[in-house]
Amino acid sequence: MGREHRYSVTVRWTGNTGSGTSGYRSYERRHEISAEGKPVIAASSDQAFQGDPARWNPEELLLAALSSCHQLAYLHLCAVAGIVVVDYIDHAEGTMAETPDGAGQFTHVLLRPKVTVAPGSDAAKVLALHHEAHQKCFIARSVNFPVQNEPEIVDR
Repeated sequence: MGREHRYSVTVRWTGNTGSGTSGYRSYERRHEISAEGKPVIAASSDQAFQGDPARWNPEELLLAALSSCHQLAYLHLCAVAGIVVVDYIDHAEGTMAETPDGAGQFTHVLLRPKVTVAPGSDAAKVLALHHEAHQKCFIARSVNFPVQNEPEIVDR
């Protein structure tokens, strides 16, 4: 095994409205995610689960982690391969299936990166690096559901 990296965050519930969790609707799902030296992330559950839609929910954060990880792996591979990326935007989507007992899991994530590259870039290589980025993405390698890519490449 190679190097090992450790991460730590603090999640603090801030949704006690005075009676704790005395009833399903008696508390808010608000919480804060923090790590030393970084801005706090205001979070909640999804609105479908009594959450605040103005705050990030865990499902969105998982989707963002997958998209961000793929982007970072892809940009690295492009830099190493001499592919000049000048713009990158991803409109990622995920599907979560809820079971009758209230549990659930993600069943699929689709990344749709739109990548703008410098003129004269090798189109086949630009696309192939998305596959390689997926193979190297730490987060995608850690989940138990399919993460697919439908990249769009634009010459500048």
